[in-house]
Amino acid sequence: MELLTIGAFARAARLTPKALRLYDEVGLLPPAAVDPESGYRFYDPEQLAHARLIAQLRRIGMPLADIRTVCDLEPDAAARAVTDYWQQVTADTATRAHHVARLVAHLSQEGVTMSATNPTPTIRYAVRCDQGIERDSNEDVAYASDQLLAVADGTRGAGATASSAAVNALKALELTDRPAVDLLAMLAATIDDVDRAVHATSTDDNQPATTLTALLRRGTQLALVHIGDTRVYLLRGGELAQLTQDHTWVQSQVEYGKLSPQEAAAHPQRALLTRALGNGSQPVEADLALRTAVAGDRYLLCSDGLSAVVSRSDLHTALAESGDPESTAQRLIDLAYTAGAPDNIACVVADIIAA
Repeated sequence: MELLTIGAFARAARLTPKALRLYDEVGLLPPAAVDPESGYRFYDPEQLAHARLIAQLRRIGMPLADIRTVCDLEPDAAARAVTDYWQQVTADTATRAHHVARLVAHLSQEGVTMSATNPTPTIRYAVRCDQGIERDSNEDVAYASDQLLAVADGTRGAGATASSAAVNALKALELTDRPAVDLLAMLAATIDDVDRAVHATSTDDNQPATTLTALLRRGTQLALVHIGDTRVYLLRGGELAQLTQDHTWVQSQVEYGKLSPQEAAAHPQRALLTRALGNGSQPVEADLALRTAVAGDRYLLCSDGLSAVVSRSDLHTALAESGDPESTAQRLIDLAYTAGAPDNIACVVADIIAA
């Protein structure tokens, strides 16, 4: 049987040549032959099953040393080893998430005096989700209730399924009777589940992914979860603050000092995500935070179909104008259309109202 070049083998195995070279170096997947002059690697098509198993194990985050052990086992024993590994990962993740939640709660409330007699505020909200001018489908999802505010932006193709799955997974937490600090741990676990579910639907021709940004409320506390470039803004006391940081390549370049914020905003790769649900072989890391709901606050959750085309100053003006969430949300959609509306537009405007 004819040997495959490293490039052809990588495509067939859904790996990268870089990964194959690494697996060769550690003795996990040596090539069938190596050109003595060029050093170029060639692989036997019969190695594909082994390579795909390695790829699947790497997608769940298994270390290379453990993968070597699993690959040497019979199928039944290998299945038990994978189950044991994942049970340990799940337990470790839950423990870390709980510790993180406690730490975040402590830091978020430092200096804030809360009275047990403070009445629980209510939320008045409005939701808008529009296709935009240049798109022939809508893969954004926006959702709001008294307990949950969420926006997700799916990639083109099967993105609508991914974004809907992400938001629907959070809806299951709306009626969970747990303290806000525990919600962070639950959000982290839910994000892991959605990430694996979305990634499992990927094929060579279709690799759906989605961003997700949400606020889940318990009493006076808001648990925030964020992945991607959908955003949360807070208008408090007339000042507008962005509470989330974009998980994009251009934002990383801004942090490294290689691009200015102005250059990043106009860069042709400004929508290239570094974190998204279903978008990588490793488990995704969500940003988590706990905030206190203050009467008079106004929150905006939106996809980049709004934030990428409407300036921060115009967002500030629209949010600061005296108007209910319904009229404000419509005003934001109108601003996006005035700017050309090249993408789907999703937004949630929510006011914190004293009980």
